[in-house]
Amino acid sequence: MEGIARHLWLVPTLPLVAAGVLALVPRRERRWAAGLAIGALTVSLVLALLAFARTLTGPGVRLTHNFTWLEFGDAQLVLGWVLDPLGAGMLVMVTLVGLLIFLYSLGYMAADENFTRFFCFLSLFAGAMLGVVIANSLLLLFICWELVGLASYLLIGFWYQKPAAAAAAKKAFITTRIGDVALLVGMLWLYAASGTLVFYDGSEGCLESGVVNRLAAQTLTGGLTLSTALGLLIFVGAMGKSGQVPLHVWLQVAMEGPTPVSARSTPPPWWPPASSWWRACSR
Repeated sequence: MEGIARHLWLVPTLPLVAAGVLALVPRRERRWAAGLAIGALTVSLVLALLAFARTLTGPGVRLTHNFTWLEFGDAQLVLGWVLDPLGAGMLVMVTLVGLLIFLYSLGYMAADENFTRFFCFLSLFAGAMLGVVIANSLLLLFICWELVGLASYLLIGFWYQKPAAAAAAKKAFITTRIGDVALLVGMLWLYAASGTLVFYDGSEGCLESGVVNRLAAQTLTGGLTLSTALGLLIFVGAMGKSGQVPLHVWLQVAMEGPTPVSARSTPPPWWPPASSWWRACSR
Protein backbone atom coordinates (compact mmCIF):
# COMPACT_ATOMS: atom_id res chain seq x y z
CA MET A 1 0.00 0.00 0.00
CA GLU A 2 1.25 3.47 -0.82
CA GLY A 3 1.32 7.15 0.08
CA ILE A 4 -1.91 8.72 1.25
CA ALA A 5 -3.69 5.35 1.41
CA ARG A 6 -1.34 4.28 4.20
CA HIS A 7 -2.39 7.28 6.27
CA LEU A 8 -6.10 7.28 5.39
CA TRP A 9 -6.94 6.37 8.99
CA LEU A 10 -5.92 9.89 10.00
CA VAL A 11 -8.96 11.39 8.25
CA PRO A 12 -11.50 10.14 10.85
CA THR A 13 -9.00 9.89 13.70
CA LEU A 14 -8.15 13.61 13.83
CA PRO A 15 -11.73 14.76 14.59
CA LEU A 16 -12.16 11.87 17.04
CA VAL A 17 -9.00 12.87 18.91
CA ALA A 18 -10.20 16.48 18.91
CA ALA A 19 -13.50 15.34 20.44
CA GLY A 20 -11.65 13.41 23.14
CA VAL A 21 -9.50 16.41 24.01
CA LEU A 22 -12.47 18.79 24.00
CA ALA A 23 -14.28 16.52 26.44
CA LEU A 24 -11.59 17.52 28.98
CA VAL A 25 -11.34 21.21 28.07
CA PRO A 26 -12.88 23.70 30.55
CA ARG A 27 -16.02 25.46 29.40
CA ARG A 28 -14.31 28.85 29.38
CA GLU A 29 -11.75 27.85 26.71
CA ARG A 30 -14.12 28.70 23.87
CA ARG A 31 -11.63 30.05 21.32
CA TRP A 32 -9.19 27.18 21.87
CA ALA A 33 -11.96 24.59 21.56
CA ALA A 34 -13.28 26.03 18.30
CA GLY A 35 -9.76 26.30 16.88
CA LEU A 36 -8.93 22.69 17.73
CA ALA A 37 -12.14 21.31 16.22
CA ILE A 38 -11.88 23.37 13.03
CA GLY A 39 -8.15 22.77 12.69
CA ALA A 40 -8.54 18.99 12.98
CA LEU A 41 -11.28 18.87 10.36
CA THR A 42 -9.32 21.17 8.06
CA VAL A 43 -6.37 18.76 8.09
CA SER A 44 -8.82 15.91 7.44
CA LEU A 45 -10.15 17.82 4.43
CA VAL A 46 -6.62 18.26 3.04
CA LEU A 47 -5.93 14.54 3.47
CA ALA A 48 -9.27 13.70 1.85
CA LEU A 49 -8.39 15.88 -1.16
CA LEU A 50 -5.03 14.11 -1.49
CA ALA A 51 -6.80 10.74 -1.30
CA PHE A 52 -9.29 11.82 -3.95
CA ALA A 53 -6.45 12.97 -6.21
CA ARG A 54 -4.83 9.54 -5.80
CA THR A 55 -7.95 7.80 -7.12
CA LEU A 56 -7.80 9.92 -10.29
CA THR A 57 -4.43 8.48 -11.33
CA GLY A 58 -5.97 5.42 -12.96
CA PRO A 59 -9.25 3.58 -13.58
CA GLY A 60 -10.64 1.34 -10.87
CA VAL A 61 -8.20 2.33 -8.13
CA ARG A 62 -8.84 0.38 -4.92
CA LEU A 63 -6.26 0.35 -2.15
CA THR A 64 -6.91 -1.52 1.09
CA HIS A 65 -5.17 -2.09 4.38
CA ASN A 66 -6.34 -4.85 6.71
CA PHE A 67 -4.98 -5.91 10.08
CA THR A 68 -5.89 -8.45 12.75
CA TRP A 69 -7.64 -6.78 15.66
CA LEU A 70 -8.52 -9.77 17.85
CA GLU A 71 -7.72 -13.48 17.82
CA PHE A 72 -9.67 -16.18 19.64
CA GLY A 73 -8.73 -19.77 18.92
CA ASP A 74 -8.39 -20.22 15.19
CA ALA A 75 -10.69 -17.30 14.43
CA GLN A 76 -9.65 -13.73 13.79
CA LEU A 77 -11.44 -10.39 13.71
CA VAL A 78 -9.95 -8.24 10.98
CA LEU A 79 -10.39 -4.50 10.58
CA GLY A 80 -9.19 -2.27 7.77
CA TRP A 81 -9.84 0.68 5.55
CA VAL A 82 -10.29 1.08 1.80
CA LEU A 83 -9.59 3.88 -0.67
CA ASP A 84 -11.59 3.87 -3.89
CA PRO A 85 -13.16 6.63 -6.05
CA LEU A 86 -16.58 6.48 -4.38
CA GLY A 87 -15.17 6.52 -0.86
CA ALA A 88 -12.70 9.29 -1.68
CA GLY A 89 -15.49 11.43 -3.13
CA MET A 90 -17.55 10.92 0.01
CA LEU A 91 -14.57 11.81 2.19
CA VAL A 92 -14.21 15.14 0.40
CA MET A 93 -17.94 15.85 0.65
CA VAL A 94 -18.22 14.99 4.36
CA THR A 95 -15.11 16.93 5.38
CA LEU A 96 -15.96 19.97 3.23
CA VAL A 97 -19.60 20.21 4.30
CA GLY A 98 -18.60 19.41 7.87
CA LEU A 99 -16.03 22.20 7.89
CA LEU A 100 -18.64 24.67 6.62
CA ILE A 101 -20.98 23.53 9.40
CA PHE A 102 -18.23 24.03 11.97
CA LEU A 103 -17.59 27.56 10.71
CA TYR A 104 -21.30 28.37 10.69
CA SER A 105 -21.57 27.07 14.25
CA LEU A 106 -19.17 29.75 15.43
CA GLY A 107 -21.90 32.34 15.02
CA TYR A 108 -24.86 30.05 15.61
CA MET A 109 -23.68 28.92 19.03
CA ALA A 110 -21.73 32.03 20.05
CA ALA A 111 -24.19 32.95 22.81
CA ASP A 112 -24.53 29.44 24.21
CA GLU A 113 -22.73 28.77 27.49
CA ASN A 114 -21.98 25.20 26.37
CA PHE A 115 -20.17 26.31 23.22
CA THR A 116 -17.17 24.05 23.95
CA ARG A 117 -19.30 20.97 24.54
CA PHE A 118 -21.13 21.56 21.26
CA PHE A 119 -17.89 21.45 19.28
CA CYS A 120 -16.91 18.29 21.13
CA PHE A 121 -20.11 16.58 19.95
CA LEU A 122 -19.74 17.92 16.40
CA SER A 123 -16.18 16.57 16.19
CA LEU A 124 -17.35 13.18 17.46
CA PHE A 125 -20.08 13.11 14.82
CA ALA A 126 -17.69 14.09 12.00
CA GLY A 127 -15.05 11.54 12.98
CA ALA A 128 -17.58 8.73 13.28
CA MET A 129 -19.12 9.55 9.91
CA LEU A 130 -15.70 9.57 8.24
CA GLY A 131 -14.97 6.21 9.85
CA VAL A 132 -18.10 4.79 8.22
CA VAL A 133 -16.90 6.05 4.83
CA ILE A 134 -13.43 4.45 4.89
CA ALA A 135 -14.31 1.19 6.66
CA ASN A 136 -13.25 -1.98 4.85
CA SER A 137 -14.85 -4.16 7.50
CA LEU A 138 -18.49 -4.44 8.50
CA LEU A 139 -17.34 -4.63 12.11
CA LEU A 140 -15.46 -1.33 11.88
CA LEU A 141 -18.41 0.18 10.04
CA PHE A 142 -20.73 -0.98 12.85
CA ILE A 143 -18.48 0.56 15.52
CA CYS A 144 -18.43 3.91 13.72
CA TRP A 145 -22.16 3.53 12.99
CA GLU A 146 -22.89 3.33 16.70
CA LEU A 147 -20.69 6.37 17.38
CA VAL A 148 -22.77 8.27 14.82
CA GLY A 149 -25.89 7.25 16.75
CA LEU A 150 -24.34 8.38 20.03
CA ALA A 151 -23.35 11.74 18.55
CA SER A 152 -26.85 12.21 17.11
CA TYR A 153 -28.35 11.50 20.52
CA LEU A 154 -26.05 14.03 22.19
CA LEU A 155 -26.73 16.73 19.60
CA ILE A 156 -30.50 16.31 19.49
CA GLY A 157 -30.63 16.40 23.29
CA PHE A 158 -28.01 19.13 23.59
CA TRP A 159 -30.44 21.37 25.49
CA TYR A 160 -31.35 18.49 27.78
CA GLN A 161 -32.88 20.85 30.33
CA LYS A 162 -35.84 21.21 27.93
CA PRO A 163 -38.24 18.26 28.32
CA ALA A 164 -38.98 18.30 24.58
CA ALA A 165 -35.28 18.02 23.68
CA ALA A 166 -34.68 15.20 26.17
CA ALA A 167 -37.70 13.30 24.84
CA ALA A 168 -36.62 13.84 21.23
CA ALA A 169 -33.13 12.50 21.95
CA LYS A 170 -34.54 9.38 23.58
CA LYS A 171 -36.95 8.83 20.70
CA ALA A 172 -34.14 9.11 18.14
CA PHE A 173 -31.88 6.81 20.13
CA ILE A 174 -34.49 4.08 20.60
CA THR A 175 -35.78 4.21 17.02
CA THR A 176 -32.33 3.95 15.45
CA ARG A 177 -31.42 1.12 17.81
CA ILE A 178 -34.24 -0.93 16.26
CA GLY A 179 -32.51 -0.69 12.90
CA ASP A 180 -29.14 -1.35 14.49
CA VAL A 181 -30.38 -4.63 15.99
CA ALA A 182 -31.20 -5.83 12.47
CA LEU A 183 -27.75 -4.70 11.30
CA LEU A 184 -26.09 -6.55 14.20
CA VAL A 185 -28.04 -9.74 13.44
CA GLY A 186 -27.09 -9.50 9.79
CA MET A 187 -23.45 -8.95 10.69
CA LEU A 188 -23.31 -11.97 12.99
CA TRP A 189 -25.12 -14.14 10.46
CA LEU A 190 -22.75 -13.02 7.71
CA TYR A 191 -19.72 -13.92 9.83
CA ALA A 192 -21.18 -17.32 10.66
CA ALA A 193 -21.91 -18.03 6.98
CA SER A 194 -18.78 -16.64 5.36
CA GLY A 195 -16.16 -16.45 8.11
CA THR A 196 -15.32 -12.85 7.31
CA LEU A 197 -16.64 -9.32 7.76
CA VAL A 198 -13.99 -7.71 5.53
CA PHE A 199 -15.34 -6.18 2.34
CA TYR A 200 -12.23 -6.54 0.13
CA ASP A 201 -9.53 -9.05 1.06
CA GLY A 202 -7.73 -10.48 -1.97
CA SER A 203 -10.85 -12.15 -3.48
CA GLU A 204 -11.91 -13.48 -0.04
CA GLY A 205 -13.90 -10.44 1.09
CA CYS A 206 -17.64 -10.61 1.68
CA LEU A 207 -18.34 -8.19 -1.21
CA GLU A 208 -16.19 -10.10 -3.69
CA SER A 209 -17.60 -12.52 -6.20
CA GLY A 210 -16.41 -15.75 -4.61
CA VAL A 211 -18.11 -15.18 -1.23
CA VAL A 212 -21.19 -13.54 -2.76
CA ASN A 213 -21.73 -16.49 -5.12
CA ARG A 214 -21.47 -18.94 -2.22
CA LEU A 215 -24.04 -17.00 -0.20
CA ALA A 216 -26.36 -16.64 -3.21
CA ALA A 217 -26.22 -20.39 -3.79
CA GLN A 218 -27.74 -21.11 -0.37
CA THR A 219 -31.54 -21.04 -0.30
CA LEU A 220 -33.55 -20.50 2.87
CA THR A 221 -37.10 -21.51 3.70
CA GLY A 222 -39.49 -19.75 1.31
CA GLY A 223 -37.00 -19.60 -1.55
CA LEU A 224 -35.09 -16.57 -0.25
CA THR A 225 -31.35 -16.76 -0.86
CA LEU A 226 -28.99 -16.23 2.05
CA SER A 227 -27.36 -13.26 0.32
CA THR A 228 -30.76 -11.57 -0.06
CA ALA A 229 -31.69 -12.17 3.59
CA LEU A 230 -28.39 -10.71 4.77
CA GLY A 231 -28.77 -7.73 2.47
CA LEU A 232 -32.26 -7.01 3.79
CA LEU A 233 -31.11 -7.14 7.42
CA ILE A 234 -28.25 -4.74 6.73
CA PHE A 235 -30.61 -2.49 4.76
CA VAL A 236 -32.95 -2.24 7.77
CA GLY A 237 -29.99 -0.92 9.74
CA ALA A 238 -29.53 1.83 7.15
CA MET A 239 -33.25 2.62 7.28
CA GLY A 240 -33.00 3.64 10.92
CA LYS A 241 -30.22 6.19 10.53
CA SER A 242 -31.52 7.58 7.22
CA GLY A 243 -35.07 8.00 8.55
CA GLN A 244 -36.90 5.76 6.09
CA VAL A 245 -40.46 4.57 6.72
CA PRO A 246 -41.31 3.07 9.18
CA LEU A 247 -38.21 4.11 11.14
CA HIS A 248 -38.65 7.78 10.28
CA VAL A 249 -40.53 8.92 13.37
CA TRP A 250 -37.47 10.45 15.03
CA LEU A 251 -36.88 12.96 12.23
CA GLN A 252 -39.83 15.18 13.12
CA VAL A 253 -38.53 15.83 16.62
CA ALA A 254 -34.82 15.99 15.76
CA MET A 255 -35.10 19.76 15.26
CA GLU A 256 -35.05 20.14 19.05
CA GLY A 257 -31.27 19.99 18.76
CA PRO A 258 -29.30 23.18 18.04
CA THR A 259 -27.07 21.68 15.39
CA PRO A 260 -26.84 23.90 12.28
CA VAL A 261 -27.34 20.76 10.17
CA SER A 262 -31.01 20.83 11.17
CA ALA A 263 -33.24 22.66 8.70
CA ARG A 264 -34.53 25.43 10.92
CA SER A 265 -36.68 27.96 9.11
CA THR A 266 -36.01 30.71 11.65
CA PRO A 267 -33.09 31.34 14.00
CA PRO A 268 -33.48 31.07 17.77
CA PRO A 269 -34.46 34.32 19.55
CA TRP A 270 -30.92 34.85 20.87
CA TRP A 271 -29.37 34.59 17.39
CA PRO A 272 -26.18 36.70 17.37
CA PRO A 273 -24.70 38.45 14.35
CA ALA A 274 -21.98 36.40 12.70
CA SER A 275 -19.37 39.00 13.53
CA SER A 276 -19.88 38.44 17.25
CA TRP A 277 -18.43 34.94 17.38
CA TRP A 278 -14.84 36.00 18.07
CA ARG A 279 -15.91 38.25 20.93
CA ALA A 280 -18.02 35.45 22.35
CA CYS A 281 -15.12 32.99 22.11
CA SER A 282 -12.92 35.44 24.00
CA ARG A 283 -15.10 35.53 27.08
